[in-house]
Amino acid sequence: MLLFRKVLKERGLSTPDDLLAEYRKAAERLGVRDAEPAPKTVEGWIYWGRKPQRAFRPVIAEMLGYSVEQLWTDASEGTTPQSAPPAGPSLTAFHVELGVDLDDMKRTGAMAVRRAKDFLLGADRDRVGEDTLGLLDDEVRRLVAEYPRVPLSAVWSDLLETQEQVFRLLEGGRVRQPSQLRDLNIHGAILGFLVAKGFNDMQVPHEAMTMTRVASACARDAEHPGLIALTDGLKSLIAYWADRPEDAYHYASKGAETAANRQGTVGLWLLGLQARAAAVLGDEETVRDANRQAAERREHVVLDELDELGGLFTYSRNKQLYYSVEAEVLLGNGNRQLAAQAEEAVQGFSDTSAPDWAFGDLAGSQCNLALVRLYSGDVDGAAAAMRPVLDLPSSYRNNGIIVSAVRVRNVLTGDRAGAAVVARDLRAEIEAFPIGRPALPRG
Repeated sequence: MLLFRKVLKERGLSTPDDLLAEYRKAAERLGVRDAEPAPKTVEGWIYWGRKPQRAFRPVIAEMLGYSVEQLWTDASEGTTPQSAPPAGPSLTAFHVELGVDLDDMKRTGAMAVRRAKDFLLGADRDRVGEDTLGLLDDEVRRLVAEYPRVPLSAVWSDLLETQEQVFRLLEGGRVRQPSQLRDLNIHGAILGFLVAKGFNDMQVPHEAMTMTRVASACARDAEHPGLIALTDGLKSLIAYWADRPEDAYHYASKGAETAANRQGTVGLWLLGLQARAAAVLGDEETVRDANRQAAERREHVVLDELDELGGLFTYSRNKQLYYSVEAEVLLGNGNRQLAAQAEEAVQGFSDTSAPDWAFGDLAGSQCNLALVRLYSGDVDGAAAAMRPVLDLPSSYRNNGIIVSAVRVRNVLTGDRAGAAVVARDLRAEIEAFPIGRPALPRG
């Protein structure tokens, strides 16, 4: 048994909820913010023995009195570790008879669920059943919902595993009904989209573009125009963050043509991508035209099946505002009206319980607000806007957030910011920001 499980058992921390409650108290003592693990991440620690990412380790050490390296070593069942902290009051004192406690029951139960899942995916060699497709549908929806809200490292292995399961089913020749084949290709397109976005977040644009082409092929096989347009949008996004604005504009325009007659929000996203790419190219007329079209079409949106998925597959009003502000900022604008819109975008993403909340969109909006304030000479206001971004744990610092922060640093090196102490300190912090990013998984 791991020392980690033994200490949890002795302290009565039998469930992920128990552990999270104690984790929050320890994080508060350390003054750690924005480094709370998702419940599924905690389940991986307890039931699967997965070692926590670095962002969480100081809090775990504070909570249990051991380093993570100590906790992830074997401990004798009958020995109480000498350096264990005094046990607090038991949060879950329930234990079943015959010496089997609740955390062991849940761990073995989780193993049984995984085995049953593998059985279901491998059963019925000559066909794919409705239960198999339902299982994949549930997992895809979960991953879509979690992706914008947690560090990539928290979902990466599940993304790759689920994508592999879909590919195996598509390659195995077990699908007989056309509707099932279409459903599997839709799953393949959605998962390929998320994996490609993951590579982009890790700043690996070549692999990101390759995986996007795989997603696009699945979307075409499914004959799903919305997903085809989305994959063109993702190609645009990858090119945009890789500083290839001409390619970004090309892909966004291509996708916008495909989505021209769709009533969902995918067409609006592609117009926003067009506007951002045009802004980098200095094409102010195209920026204004694309944003005007998006604003007009917003009034006539009818949410479709992609919008119902949520996550990266819908384009909310808050995200549209974030994109339109960014396009203006890229043109170098910073008037009072734009400052109000930038503040509204930050406020729109400040509610973590909102269905469209995404840590990347919040950070991007905060960087845009900092730029608007710098353009008007408000260095103190820019520093205040950047503070939450600079305080992000390393596991949240994806490629888009780093590029956005570097844009702020670039303006700070110019004449607008001057040589104020606040400007120098902020510039120094941003220069160190990308260096402390060791927690993203490798491709």
